Amino acid sequence: MTTGSTSATAPAPPPAGSLTERQEARRRRILQATAELAVRGGFDAVQMREVAESAGVALGTLYRYFPSKVHLLVATMQDQLQQLHETLRKRPPSEKDPAARVAQTLMRAFRAMQREPHLADAMVRALTFADRSVSAEVDTVSRLTTQIILDAMGPAGPPTPEQLSAVRVIEHTWHSALITWLSGRASIAQVKIDIETVCRLITVTAPPR
Repeated sequence: MTTGSTSATAPAPPPAGSLTERQEARRRRILQATAELAVRGGFDAVQMREVAESAGVALGTLYRYFPSKVHLLVATMQDQLQQLHETLRKRPPSEKDPAARVAQTLMRAFRAMQREPHLADAMVRALTFADRSVSAEVDTVSRLTTQIILDAMGPAGPPTPEQLSAVRVIEHTWHSALITWLSGRASIAQVKIDIETVCRLITVTAPPR
């Protein structure tokens, strides 16, 4: 099974922010079709031809937007995180302690993944397979995750370098927890413990008052 890696002559995908309304609607259909296929059959079910047919676009058009299925699934994860971010802004975490708020937020994100395990597995596998050609999309996923964590920490001024380092460690732990849960090597209870444990770094790295 190939992932349709980008060739040297493949055109760069158009930046999402530069799309016209019609192009954005087409992109939305593509991402929706990708998510639906992944929900039903995981990573292997996402084939470029099937995505194009489900989204009602030509195969060549799909490749102009997303040069490979790894690009496509990483963009789908970005889309899912953006939706989660919007939900969290409307219903922010209720805990008083910043570390507890971040843990609560990440567990909400984890439970969203848990509801659609085939989709979660497909997106995480795409991140794992991503090479340098997908670095911009992977960086966007990372920035979104960072922003979600920083928002959960609360308005305490710009984060310190130590806090940003803690956030990176938290991101790595969350990603690793997803992988171990998806592979059946960790229970949900263990994931919760690991996330709560690593989120305590926020308290340790907080500047003194």
